[in-house]
Amino acid sequence: MEAGGGEESMEVQGAAAAAAPGFSGHRQTNAKPVWASLEEAAQMKTEGNAFYREKNIRSAIGRYHRALLILRGLDSDVMTPVKGFGPERPALTPEQEAVLRSTQVDCYNNLAACLLQRQIVDYARVREYSLRVLQWRPGDVKALYRAGVATLEMGDAQTAKQYLAQACRDQPNDANVRKHLQRAEEKLNRELQKEKAMYRGMFAPSLGSSSGEGINQTNRTGEGV
Repeated sequence: MEAGGGEESMEVQGAAAAAAPGFSGHRQTNAKPVWASLEEAAQMKTEGNAFYREKNIRSAIGRYHRALLILRGLDSDVMTPVKGFGPERPALTPEQEAVLRSTQVDCYNNLAACLLQRQIVDYARVREYSLRVLQWRPGDVKALYRAGVATLEMGDAQTAKQYLAQACRDQPNDANVRKHLQRAEEKLNRELQKEKAMYRGMFAPSLGSSSGEGINQTNRTGEGV
C-alpha cells in the first residue's frame, strides 16, 4: 500500500513550514480570489501526483508543499490567531472549506507516501503527516497503514498494532498491511518472551535459596529426632 504523494530537504522544510503555527503562507494568496487559490493548490497537487507516478519523488514533494503553503493562507483554523496582520479575508463557504480540507488531506497523505519511498526514511515525519490526515479524515486506511509502519519503525509495536489492525479490518486482503501487522505482533511476542525471561531470572535465585533453607531446616529437625 504505497499510494501517491511527496517530500525532501528544502521541500521538507517547506512542508513543515506549512504546518507550523503563525506561518503566513503563500505570498500571493491574499491577492487572489479564494477559488483561484484553491484551484492553484489543486493544480499543484495534480502535478505532484504525476511526478510521483514517474518516481520523481523530489519534484512531487515540491509540488505538495507548495499546495500546502497556498492553502495555509486560506485556512481559518490557522489564520484566526494572526488576525489584524494584513487584509482580512471573507469567510470560506462550506463548499470552499470542503475543497480546502480535502486538498490538504491528500497532500499530507501523499507526502507521507513519498517519504516512505526515500532511501533514508524520516519515520517521525511520516507519522506526523499520517496523524494529521487521521485528525481530519478518521479511518483513512492509507494514513492508518503509514502511521502503523512509522510507529513500528520508531519502536512502539503496541500502538503500531492498533493502527495496522484497524487498517487490516478495512483492507483484509492488502498484503502490505498484513505483513506489517504480523511484524508488529512478532515484535510484541518477542518483547513478552524477553520480559518473562527477565522475571524468571529475577525470581529463580530467591526461590532456590528459599528451597535450600527449607531443606536445611528439615535436616536439622531430623537430626534432633
